[in-house]
Amino acid sequence: MFLENTVNHKEQFGWIEVICGSMFSGKTEELIRRLKRAQFAKQRVEIFKPTIDTRYHDEMVVSHDSNEIRSTPVPAAANIRILADGCDVIGIDEAQFFDDEIVTVCNDLANSGVRVIVAGLDMDFKGNPFGPMPALMATAEYVTKVHAVCTRTGNLAHFSFRKANNDKLVMLGETEEYEPLSRAAYFNAMREAHENEVKDSDKLKKQE
Repeated sequence: MFLENTVNHKEQFGWIEVICGSMFSGKTEELIRRLKRAQFAKQRVEIFKPTIDTRYHDEMVVSHDSNEIRSTPVPAAANIRILADGCDVIGIDEAQFFDDEIVTVCNDLANSGVRVIVAGLDMDFKGNPFGPMPALMATAEYVTKVHAVCTRTGNLAHFSFRKANNDKLVMLGETEEYEPLSRAAYFNAMREAHENEVKDSDKLKKQE
């Protein structure tokens, strides 16, 4: 009887869902699937993505298999809080590119009764946790980790190996620049890349 009197049954909270994995693992495809189901149920849905992601379209969120849904590009996480007013469901793609405030924004929205669905890379090309993704995964009620298929072994892949010789953390690209690799294939590829760098460096020194 005591619990029945103290629990607030009228207070409605939302929740956070995180979809994470490597490149080519189907993160955006799964995000779009969930959002379209919400739209079909006549829920008020809004989708956001960082303004830097214009690989396929300026305003559309597009998966690698060309599935798409209209979105609103925003330069910072704070914009999402303002533009999400009145929504039942919020989708956020490429969350790893947002600033750390995205974690607070997602939790504030969930606390206000919104279902928040976030998709993003869990690791960068060096195999390190990517941006705000670890904090989002820690505070989310639901975390779905999806996998690609390793292009070298055929096993499950959860590393994004950068083929291009570029050390910038943020580098948008496709199959020309990245490939999904399994753990073993990734570390073999990283070792080979390092050995090639050493060889190239030695050649330059000899030429000097």
